[in-house]
Amino acid sequence: MSRSSSADPTVSVIMAAYNGADLLPATLATLQKQTFNDFEVIVVDDCSRDGTRDVLRTWPDPRVRMIALEENGGPVRARNRAFAEARGRYVAALDQDDLCLPERFAKQVAYLNANPETVLVASATEVLEGARLLPSPHVAHTTPALLRWLIRIENPLVWSSVMIRADAARRLQPFTRPDILYAEDFDLYHRLSMLGPIARIDTPLLAYRRHAGGASQRYEDTMLANARRVLTGAYAAALGEDARVAADLVVEHLMHRQPVPDRSTLARLGRFLVRMQEAFLAEQACSAADIRMVRWATARRWADVSRASLRAGTLTFGGALSVRPPHLGLGHAGIEQLLWARLIGRARRLGKRHTLAA
Repeated sequence: MSRSSSADPTVSVIMAAYNGADLLPATLATLQKQTFNDFEVIVVDDCSRDGTRDVLRTWPDPRVRMIALEENGGPVRARNRAFAEARGRYVAALDQDDLCLPERFAKQVAYLNANPETVLVASATEVLEGARLLPSPHVAHTTPALLRWLIRIENPLVWSSVMIRADAARRLQPFTRPDILYAEDFDLYHRLSMLGPIARIDTPLLAYRRHAGGASQRYEDTMLANARRVLTGAYAAALGEDARVAADLVVEHLMHRQPVPDRSTLARLGRFLVRMQEAFLAEQACSAADIRMVRWATARRWADVSRASLRAGTLTFGGALSVRPPHLGLGHAGIEQLLWARLIGRARRLGKRHTLAA
């Protein structure tokens, strides 16, 4: 697709860069392969100590522009600076180490053009771990209603896959919040969802790099603490004084995927999920298909927690079934997988007893 006659590009790609010289060239190269080429790339370098600035200064694509900060302010402030410089009708998020597939911009621009009420569209992603390309852990099929529910119990979107309608994002002050560090994208999805639908193209359009140097791996504790803050606010209307307790449980066991310590904790988590789901379905205009997807996705997460707890030996099979809310069912796990998890948990408990007795 050729560049439009307008002075401003259709898409502004925003990126915060820090010590990214090794991975940045591969990321920028995927932008040169986009089938939609009416875009600019604004990279804000946050005082890198390697050759990041040299990579950007010598990059041969004139659409790539570097802003070099004089003081290190962290990724959120760098990203906000890039957003402030963006001229495009749509803003595409991208981290310095992720890889766009060639059709990414074309498909997302087409979606936003066809759905003017949508404020954000992401895409499904693949996970690149070393040389291995792995499937995404997120649900395979979505609707805007399902995404609006999922952001209340997990983060279903990868930041680098997101494209945002710029005029909607400019209604937010600030764009992303520095006080919600490493969960600022999750917070942004909640804030944008108040302005209009969010959506996801269920075809993978990005490869997300998972490596030891990634922020989600290095700053997990901060990310989880700030996710609790986001969800506490999101739950306040439905749960009142119970919002903080519910947020703690959801972050620890649904988002962080830790086993529950006992049956009563699983029961409490189930009760909160039921209350939140009932409130959500009462306030949203959901089709019958949306409701089925919301219930199935919640049941899937419930089964994940139950299975992890059975494997860890903190929960018995009967205990899991006895506190299961009826409509959550067994999710995608099925009775066989839960029974297998129970056997693993038994083996671990026996191993611990043998160690103590030796």
